[in-house]
Amino acid sequence: MTLDQLRIFIAVAERGHMTRAAESVGMTQSAVSAAIGALETRYGAKLFDRVGRGIELTETGRRFLPEARAVLDRAATARSVLEDLSATPRGSLAIAASQTIATYWLPRRLASFHAAYPDVRLSVTIGNTRGVEMAVAEAAADLGLVEGSTAHPALTRQRVDLDRLVLVVSSNYPAPPMLPSGGIDLRAVSWVIREEGSGTRGVLEALARREGIPLDQLRVFLELPSNEAVREAVEAGAGATIISEHVVARDIAAGVLRPIAIDLPQREFALVRHKNRTQKTAERALVSMLSAGL
Repeated sequence: MTLDQLRIFIAVAERGHMTRAAESVGMTQSAVSAAIGALETRYGAKLFDRVGRGIELTETGRRFLPEARAVLDRAATARSVLEDLSATPRGSLAIAASQTIATYWLPRRLASFHAAYPDVRLSVTIGNTRGVEMAVAEAAADLGLVEGSTAHPALTRQRVDLDRLVLVVSSNYPAPPMLPSGGIDLRAVSWVIREEGSGTRGVLEALARREGIPLDQLRVFLELPSNEAVREAVEAGAGATIISEHVVARDIAAGVLRPIAIDLPQREFALVRHKNRTQKTAERALVSMLSAGL
């Protein structure tokens, strides 16, 4: 039994789906299936029942799941102890970050960190807020950086910056119709949005709830998996979107995109950690640097 097999087992158990589990651990579906099959064969235990397109834990699988999580937590703690024998930050740090942070906010800060601590190896994986939460909870990442709200009970959350959101359309797109109250008519707008679980989509959903609009009454024209794809679609005239100013600042300045005045809340850039996991020396140094701008 290997730590990789345990990590794969946990990912499949929590998602109930081989393909989604494979995406979360950065492997192919066939490799994930093979790892689960090898684990079941080695110990003569059936861990999952295949139900339609999904899978469910058997009674054996349900009893094994907390033990597998405990082993991964202990392995992470052991690794941290070894790396912390030296007072100088060294070793490796795995970071999971949502798209806006990973693309526009984090790289310069990691470059500064590397200059200060060259013995620390950094790796970054990119996902939406829900994916980052799960990566930290499952010990696939030491820490996470998110833009959206978080709810996982095993994680702590710390603000590291604020992000300004804007509603934008292409320069030649008609202005959204206004309501007598002075706001825009959200129902009359053709929306281009990110996938479920992303921070910016969550902001639109919260705005609709604030206006008393059921989500199924929004005219969602296009759902895309990245900020850049959303920006390109809006530039082409596909509709409107709510997006981080980091992503569209140059396009607004160039006159390619036009911001629409609307009351949008600032959102947090937040760092999430597992509350029960020992913090490494390198991790403490990185958290201190990322928090320094507050």
